[in-house]
Amino acid sequence: MSRHFADRASKNIVFICAFASIIILIAIFVFVFKEGLPVFRHIGILDFLFGTQWRPGIGEYGVLPMILGSLYVTFGAMLIAIPLGIGCAILLAEVAPFKVRQILRPAVELLVGIPSVVYGLVGLLLVVPAVRHIGGNGFSIMAASIVLAAMILPTIISISEDSIRAVPRSYKEGALAMGATQWQTIWHVLLPAARSGITASVILGMGRAVGETMAMIMVIGNSVKIPVSPLDSGRTLTGNIAAEITYADPEHMSALFATGIVLFFMVIILNSIALIVLKRGVRARAVE
Repeated sequence: MSRHFADRASKNIVFICAFASIIILIAIFVFVFKEGLPVFRHIGILDFLFGTQWRPGIGEYGVLPMILGSLYVTFGAMLIAIPLGIGCAILLAEVAPFKVRQILRPAVELLVGIPSVVYGLVGLLLVVPAVRHIGGNGFSIMAASIVLAAMILPTIISISEDSIRAVPRSYKEGALAMGATQWQTIWHVLLPAARSGITASVILGMGRAVGETMAMIMVIGNSVKIPVSPLDSGRTLTGNIAAEITYADPEHMSALFATGIVLFFMVIILNSIALIVLKRGVRARAVE
């Protein structure tokens, strides 16, 4: 009787927590949408999304430079983080000796707990001067991409390593028994089998990259313009909100909430893609 009661209570608690999470998400969306809707009505959705001028003082609100800044920084970070992250995951899962794994794995986990402002400070003192030697003033899309890549590496490494370890050992043993080398086994057997998990790690890392704020403000330059080169400065959607929220008048505040709506939909799209990839991976394994 007590076991049945405990099981039922646990199910109810889990259901309540899940339902509360959904309600909170809906409440946040409704609040942000309600506050940002006046700007869409006044300016127009297309003018807001594709406008290139952001001048709150004269009522011009176009977020295209911030959208492109967010996409450029995210794309640049993924170019750096994907090969490094997957390579480190392979090292931890299949190549490194036990003692090396005992050192590297805690180091990767430690990276997750470092505050973003610390990443920004390191980028400000090390990455920005290094980029300045290449060209420009150092505060640029390139500097932001390097810092952001370091921030999303733990996500890609951890999930990719777990996905590789989840591949049945019989796959590896069968490939080695047929005469394949260790690298051929990793490249042609383990990585394809773990493809869905690795893809999900990349997409989840991309989701975090889109939402990063403090570190980007410190190294990207915060110029409201469309970057034409990796050495140009720019501004992200999150940086736009954080930089101007403290002194915004009502109309300006509404425009910042509308920026949050755009960011909200970008994150939802990325998370939806991650869920679709995970479901396809589960279905593929079930068929096999």
